[in-house]
Amino acid sequence: MKWTDTYRIAEALCDKFPDIDPLTVRFTDLHNWIVELEEFDDDHLRGGEKILEAIQMAWIEER
Repeated sequence: MKWTDTYRIAEALCDKFPDIDPLTVRFTDLHNWIVELEEFDDDHLRGGEKILEAIQMAWIEER
């Protein structure tokens, strides 16, 4: 998965953290959780605020 795979990342987060409300997650934690996903394979430094917001919104929708 790459940072641009917003919906795949959101699905993986939803599966891994089913009891977490995405609105309560700090971006620093969200970033760490994403780069720790087994399928994630992208430059860890490329995950900026805009992409994290997009992933958070996709996670909210997925939930």
